[in-house]
Amino acid sequence: MNSEAIRTAISVATEYLTGHPDEARYTDSRAVAVLEGGLRCRVSGPADEDLVTDMPSSVGGDGTAPSPGWFLRAAEASCVATLIAMRSAVLGADVGRVEVTVDSESDDRGILGLDASIPAGPLGGGVLVTFRGGAAPEPLLHEIATWAFDHCPVTDAVRRAIPLQLRMETA
Repeated sequence: MNSEAIRTAISVATEYLTGHPDEARYTDSRAVAVLEGGLRCRVSGPADEDLVTDMPSSVGGDGTAPSPGWFLRAAEASCVATLIAMRSAVLGADVGRVEVTVDSESDDRGILGLDASIPAGPLGGGVLVTFRGGAAPEPLLHEIATWAFDHCPVTDAVRRAIPLQLRMETA
């Protein structure tokens, strides 16, 4: 979609949800991971989404695909970039080329259970937004990047502790 189509879609959605706030909440689509062997997993979704993860050989994987942690960073980066596109379309701002880089720092002692005081997940991370060649002034670019970071559901889930329950069944 071009910027005008994005702006129109967001306007229609905003107007509808403002008038029907009870319809804004929904259950997200499921992701189902199946262990294929070793540490390799195939993850599928209800509309034939498909991705594969693996772990590096240093922890017993074959390194045939990105790790789940890389997909988390990829989700953060693509979500922020998407929200930048959405916000710039709404504002009619020419932001040029947008590049979002997400990095993090981890300690493998956490994932291996070697020290209970070390988290299994990232210890911290950062999001770098780079704009190239657009006509929007720097203060507006900063406003758009901040808005995208603040409204991205993926970065929000990473920054905010959300309730997550483990359930199990046997078949």
